[in-house]
Amino acid sequence: MSTNHCVEEASANNVPRPKRDKSGLVENELYWRDRQKWLEEKGYLLRSRYRPDWKPSWEGTKKMSFQCEDGLLMAPHPILDAVRVSDKKMVAIKAIRKSVHPYEAEIGQYLSSEPLASDRRNHCIPIYDVLQDPYDVDKLLLIMPFLRPYDNPRFQTVGEAVEFFRQVFQGLHFMHENHVAHRDCMSLNIMMDPRPLFPDMYHPRAPNFKFDLSGSAKRYSRTERPTKYYLVDFGLSRRYTADDASPQELPILGGDKTVPEFRGAGYNKTWNPFHTDVYYLGNVIKECFLQKYVGLHFLEDLVGQMVHEDPLQRPTMTTVVARFDEICSVLTSYKLRARLMNRWEDGTTRFLWNIWHMFRTAGYLLRSLPAQPVVDRAEVDTQMTLRMNEV
Repeated sequence: MSTNHCVEEASANNVPRPKRDKSGLVENELYWRDRQKWLEEKGYLLRSRYRPDWKPSWEGTKKMSFQCEDGLLMAPHPILDAVRVSDKKMVAIKAIRKSVHPYEAEIGQYLSSEPLASDRRNHCIPIYDVLQDPYDVDKLLLIMPFLRPYDNPRFQTVGEAVEFFRQVFQGLHFMHENHVAHRDCMSLNIMMDPRPLFPDMYHPRAPNFKFDLSGSAKRYSRTERPTKYYLVDFGLSRRYTADDASPQELPILGGDKTVPEFRGAGYNKTWNPFHTDVYYLGNVIKECFLQKYVGLHFLEDLVGQMVHEDPLQRPTMTTVVARFDEICSVLTSYKLRARLMNRWEDGTTRFLWNIWHMFRTAGYLLRSLPAQPVVDRAEVDTQMTLRMNEV
């Protein structure tokens, strides 16, 4: 597939073509252009497209806009990439309205503060900085790591998926242990650190290509370069006191609209948001893994309990983590190294992928790469050691 085709595909969406002003920017980009100088003074550099003196690089050439780095417009949501001047690290800037999400910054900062920030179980997206919008008293700008959807690129092995489950279970357990309910932990609000997999990073609007669009971005697998997963977006989250063991809240509909207790008359009742969180995360694994891939049957009972119709019958995240560890303790290296196969692969595709996986696995074994790619080697438990000894 050509670079141009992929870039067009990466920029495509199902909304009508956006209107542009005379500078070539679309409406939602004007907000960032108007704050570019101020953000640079704060230590955050936006791409050239958003600078007041920007001139399209493709003008006067035979190139089309989508072939140029500065020709790719931002996605239609209030988050933009930037570079932190102090260390040249790519970050994300999210604009939020305090009147709409009054607790997002507060909860994000709480989860990013010490001693919570240093806890290895913390998988909440760090908030590096909170800036007051200079022109809109109701807006705050949150400075965060630049992340990537958790499933892009796709998982290759059962062990890679198991490590994802471990981290997200651990992360939600950590939030609950610190009396914070996420209330919207659906699939779009789980992301990963792309830097281990993409050491040279990529263009934010063409995530499979180099920043200058000159070719494909260099990339590793999760087994080769383990990565960390994060729970993001605390716009609907709430923090409770330690003595409030069973808080009650009216339903708030997040991205997942399937919550059983919110149906019918239940929408007018109050419910424990911690029970609903368990459903949300269980449903992510059910819909995005168990219904899509084969070979993950060992999680069916646990996930079935997490998505139980009766919220009182769902396990707590403490129980989920304990049950998960127990389940994984008997998984062999052979099982963890198995290819994560899509249910809808045809026979020819499956055969070819299995041949490729055999050679890839042989390479992993020769390099002594573990079957479950844990980020922090200090987190490798006794069971992991046992699995490696089986190889």
